[in-house]
Amino acid sequence: MKENTEKVLSNNRSAYHDYSVLEKFEAGIVLTGDEVKSVKNGNLNLKDSFIFAENNSLVIKNMHISRYEKVDGFAINDTRRDRKLLMHKLEVLKISQKVERKGLTLIPLKLYLKGALIKVELGLCQGKHTYDKKKDLMEKDNKRFVERQLKNNV
Repeated sequence: MKENTEKVLSNNRSAYHDYSVLEKFEAGIVLTGDEVKSVKNGNLNLKDSFIFAENNSLVIKNMHISRYEKVDGFAINDTRRDRKLLMHKLEVLKISQKVERKGLTLIPLKLYLKGALIKVELGLCQGKHTYDKKKDLMEKDNKRFVERQLKNNV
């Protein structure tokens, strides 16, 4: 049997800073051939991108994928076009109901290779207030300080 190894292509670190992630989902993504090459080279950015439900499917908006440099003139020039996500309809309905009912947001957290397929990890997120962000930074600094103290004492 083949082992499914995951290679992370891009992380959305600002999503963890700006939102608290309540649930995570996995979805496929529809890309053109030159976009696949560009993504595998790591030429993409998930910052400022978000996901919305449209006609019983999920669409990722504002994800930047740079143009693959070795492509001729027939490539799509729009680097921030809307891209459809691949999920089962029941999953899409459940997620869209949660988003509408609770006022949550769908954010792409990371893009990764799973075997030969490109997958997107979605996060059902709730926005953080500034005091929540400051609290998280303080906890992170305290944790780092404790780890340094333990390392120096051992």
